[in-house]
Amino acid sequence: MSGFFVNAEGGLTTAGYALTIIAGIVLFLAAAYFAGKHSAKKKLSTKQLVFCAAAMALAFITSYIKPVGEMPWGGSVTLCSMLFIVLVANWYGVGTGIFVGLAYGILQFIQEPYVLSFFQVCCDYILAFAALGVAGFFARKKHGLLKGYIAAVLARGVFHTLGGYLYWMDYMPDNFPQSLKSIYPIAYNYSYLLAEAVLTIVVISIPAVAKGLNRVKQTALE
Repeated sequence: MSGFFVNAEGGLTTAGYALTIIAGIVLFLAAAYFAGKHSAKKKLSTKQLVFCAAAMALAFITSYIKPVGEMPWGGSVTLCSMLFIVLVANWYGVGTGIFVGLAYGILQFIQEPYVLSFFQVCCDYILAFAALGVAGFFARKKHGLLKGYIAAVLARGVFHTLGGYLYWMDYMPDNFPQSLKSIYPIAYNYSYLLAEAVLTIVVISIPAVAKGLNRVKQTALE
């Protein structure tokens, strides 16, 4: 059955794409219902949904901009793409941040699918990007956006690293040094995540950018 949805190279077949899109719609609606049901206002307003959709679209667009190219086993430094999901969590809280991150993870899977197993897909796409929503825990703290962004990057890395230990290490060459197996998934995944984090922190620390983000936040919360 897996051959019907996944080709020999680990990509999706036409049926696989169809199933992913259907599953994505179902999960998106379920997440939106959950986030709305448990939010302080009981539901997401139209304005909030528009801002969430715009943030997700910007994240998706900037994920194509990769200043240093692709890593050999997946992953890349993008032009601040994680920031836009973190902004949603900073504006609207953890629940909404998780739901937007989950939807974004599905988009990433459709964009660049690679399947080793169902749980690998969950680690690398669903859980990793949903984890960006933890930024919402820091929204009301001093320098909340910065602290939340750092926490989100670290949280995303946990799931990519877990997928590395459980699945990707089995695909390493036979001559791969045994002494590196215990640290390689951590070093590999956090190398590009932290590089992008440094780039993003520099950008949002620019006074004009910080001022602009504050204005956008005020508009999003009006």
